[in-house]
Amino acid sequence: MSSIKELRTKIKSVKNTQKITRAMEMVATSKMRKAQERMRSARPYGDKIRAVAANLSQAFVDYPHPYLQKRESVKRVGLIVVTSDKGLCGGLNTNVLRLAVNKMKEFHQNGAEASVTAIGNKGMAFMSRNGAKVISSAVALGDTPHLEALIGPIKVMVDAFVAGEVDEVHLVYTKFVNTMKQEPTVEQLLPLSGEAFGQPEHKYNWEYLYEPDAKTVIDELMNRYVEALIFQAVAENIASEMAARMVAMKAATDNADKVIGNLQLLYNKTRQSAITTELMEIVSGASAV
Repeated sequence: MSSIKELRTKIKSVKNTQKITRAMEMVATSKMRKAQERMRSARPYGDKIRAVAANLSQAFVDYPHPYLQKRESVKRVGLIVVTSDKGLCGGLNTNVLRLAVNKMKEFHQNGAEASVTAIGNKGMAFMSRNGAKVISSAVALGDTPHLEALIGPIKVMVDAFVAGEVDEVHLVYTKFVNTMKQEPTVEQLLPLSGEAFGQPEHKYNWEYLYEPDAKTVIDELMNRYVEALIFQAVAENIASEMAARMVAMKAATDNADKVIGNLQLLYNKTRQSAITTELMEIVSGASAV
């Protein structure tokens, strides 16, 4: 049985840890609200540009943009994997990385090689440890994502698709549903297709009027499409990270209460046993005299 001093030390240590987890829970709660506002403000624009780009994929256009051209066979696939920079957020990163690994295995079984663009320190470290082909990365994005920090690494993957080095590009991230639920999600980013966004193939083609010309408008639209989807994915992932961290830290704080209660009970029993033993020794000594 542990001594009274050891139990006191353990109780103090758990209480100090509980103070840290409670503070982290409060910080995550505050950051989660800001992250949710940022995510919700990005959703309407992202959803609208998805719809416009999906309609454009079914339109009759004289200028065939590279993002709209499907390859006859898929031999090389690119994955853009979005994770967090920090841990202590439950199974958030584990779930999205498991989805990414399963997707890579699926591509490998179909005879396709996979390359990765890692957004977030956790995904970068995981892919490097497991020998994945990482062609670009973006880490240390902070709690407020900036598009300027994402354009460079994403452009490497997009340029590889345009050059024919990659036949498909998929986006893997965690979608925020609510505070208690976050879903790992995979979406096909390139080549763009209406079916990928749940839009059925029409028997007719869309027809648009372009000003000043089709090439200028479509090039700009496709760039905005990629940027919007990547930024929204990162915003969704950060909101999911803060929610998962808040829940994980609350669970850790509650578990600390239980541990402290058990240790306190054991401490009281040990202390009572020591007092009883000491009294018996005193009584025994008095009787002997």
